[in-house]
Amino acid sequence: MTHEGWSRREMLRRTALTTAAVLGGVTALAACESTGGAGDGKNALQAAKDAKTIRIGIANEAPYGFADSSGRTTGEAPEVARAAFKALGIDGVQASVVPFDQLIPALTAKQFDVVAAGMNITPKRCQAADFSAPDYSALTALLVPKGNPQGVLRLEDVAAKKVKVAVLSAAVEKGYLTGAGVSEDQIQTLDTQDNMLRAVADGRVYAAALTDISLKWLVKQNPSVAVEVTPGFVPADGGKPVISAGGFVFRQEDDTLRTAFDAELKKLHESGEWVKIAAPFGFDKSNLPKADVTTEKLCTT
Repeated sequence: MTHEGWSRREMLRRTALTTAAVLGGVTALAACESTGGAGDGKNALQAAKDAKTIRIGIANEAPYGFADSSGRTTGEAPEVARAAFKALGIDGVQASVVPFDQLIPALTAKQFDVVAAGMNITPKRCQAADFSAPDYSALTALLVPKGNPQGVLRLEDVAAKKVKVAVLSAAVEKGYLTGAGVSEDQIQTLDTQDNMLRAVADGRVYAAALTDISLKWLVKQNPSVAVEVTPGFVPADGGKPVISAGGFVFRQEDDTLRTAFDAELKKLHESGEWVKIAAPFGFDKSNLPKADVTTEKLCTT
């Protein structure tokens, strides 16, 4: 982990609404206004087919969706979106970087047509927008100092030992923590994964909570930092396990686009192509959603 790396991410955050990239290596500025969207009298699917381009929103959170060192947009969600939309005859994917907590508001404001950021499907989010079928499932884990001297392995340990813990702004982990009995004054909300890593490394917090996929990726990219990732676990809410599954997000009026996308996503899952696409970002077969993990259930429980 280097300060140079943090500066690049902070720069990307400051320029969030004006930074964009087209998957395939072609970069461009992402317009904030609608360009050929449903507001032009076409449904979003037809508009994207006519333009041969779909606009997506990401939050620059690795490995789900981020800009690499060359500025190219990549990550599990953009690459899966690229494959699904290509099958629909839409070859270009133009990405805008937006703070995570602004992704759904920006989507409904038609700054882009799809959120491709590995966003967890939750009842609250389902009230504001429509989710695709689950794209992946993941366990929760904790980033802790090397050797884990406090022996913190689960959220309940954070509560019992009264250590401080970091979460990302607008992420689901804060709810998991409070549900496990962690007090608000133990929780520090930060804006980037790098800042979470720094907080643990500097001792300002003992742990950071996120998906095991994200934390393993973070440690892999920063091998010199004296931290480690706990074994993944399923968090609980009221004694009941909480299934963490992410999906793509669409405007509520764009059913045609979402339905067409879901059909292609299903093909990617069933053919094994999804695993090939997602593997470079730390995903494997175990992250494929089980048959009983559905958007309907995730939106209502």
